[in-house]
Amino acid sequence: MPDDDTQTPTLNRGPAARTSPEPRAQRLPGAGEAPAPWLLRLIAVGLVLAALNLRPAITSLGALLEEVREGLNMSGSVAGVLTSVPPLCFAVFGVMAPRLARRFGAGAVVCAGMAAIAAGLVVRPYIGSTAGFLAASALALMGIAVSNILMPVIVKHWFPDRVGTMTGLYSMALALGTALAAAITVPVTGALGGDWQTGLVVWAVLAAVAVLPWIVLVRDRTPAPGRPAPAAATASEAPALRITRSRTAWGLACFFGLQATAAYITMGWMPQIFRDAGVSAGTAGLLLAVTMAMGVPLAFVIPRVASRLKQQGPIVVVLGLCGLIGYAGLYLAPAAGAWAWALLLGVANCAFPLALTMIGMRARSGAGVVRLSAFAQSTGYLLSIPGPLLVGVLYQHSGGWGLPIALMAGLMIPQMVAGILAGRDRTIEDEC
Repeated sequence: MPDDDTQTPTLNRGPAARTSPEPRAQRLPGAGEAPAPWLLRLIAVGLVLAALNLRPAITSLGALLEEVREGLNMSGSVAGVLTSVPPLCFAVFGVMAPRLARRFGAGAVVCAGMAAIAAGLVVRPYIGSTAGFLAASALALMGIAVSNILMPVIVKHWFPDRVGTMTGLYSMALALGTALAAAITVPVTGALGGDWQTGLVVWAVLAAVAVLPWIVLVRDRTPAPGRPAPAAATASEAPALRITRSRTAWGLACFFGLQATAAYITMGWMPQIFRDAGVSAGTAGLLLAVTMAMGVPLAFVIPRVASRLKQQGPIVVVLGLCGLIGYAGLYLAPAAGAWAWALLLGVANCAFPLALTMIGMRARSGAGVVRLSAFAQSTGYLLSIPGPLLVGVLYQHSGGWGLPIALMAGLMIPQMVAGILAGRDRTIEDEC
């Protein structure tokens, strides 16, 4: 992995420094030595804890969506709006992440993000109105959005020679948090008295714990990738809009957006699909958990495999075919083959860690990763907004799941095309 070319001049101490073997982690500006091992271990723990909190706010709601709808008197269309809020927030607030990281440091922003998640999850179940529920959800999702963007940036910054491994580690933790929230929200709700508010608020505890490791980095002003010293700015910074000239960046944004569409439709609506097919609420939650749990091992394996391939197109096609088969099963026999469809859709959802890995691979520099991560994720989430909303509208007005499932399957084709384009062996620096 190439060295981060956004480091300040104090990092380059003559020709010997430039020709020395790649360090295990980027040197701290002015320190002249690599970060202490305990700091790298703490950052790794922080990455895992942060990743565990990037989806429970969404999948816990999916498991209790019917109860929330009844409690707040939501229609199917309004519930569709609710399932579209995550990608909307990710698109809107994700754009802010690079600027906030340059101003305050990536660690401080992630710390604030975890605190925002905890606050939003505490408030939203008890606010008593649909508008208030949406607003509190948006607060939690704002924290998730900035953390989403900065995860690849932090990995590139602190672990430049282990991008695949560390991406796999936090992707695996993200999938684990997603699956746990889907699997245990309904049983925990029952154990705590059957109140859906209590079932949702318990996930604030996990977010509060995730704040702790990042407190150490709140005062860290180590320049994040994309924050060079003024003397280096001309050489390493390109105009912000130049990334729009890159076909690879657009391909990755479309791939990210389409896989996000599938993921948020799955997280928001899959339990309801199974419940409408006659599956119990607890089993429907377990089926969603199985889908999410497939990402635990695969989210660690896929980035490692992808980082060793020059082109990631074959992986994109395999994941897409699994999705098509899974949707066909949901259409033809949703209850009879429920476990098989859940497994196949779980494999298809592993397009997310693949997209994160490609973000790290499609840019040569840390500055490029910052820009590509912000562009691909923000643009991608913006593209994904209509999907969950459209599913809710189709479900309400068609009276069944035939049309929504056909929409999900149809979107898998352009996802594969965009993924093949994004997976070509080139970087955005070659095209901008």
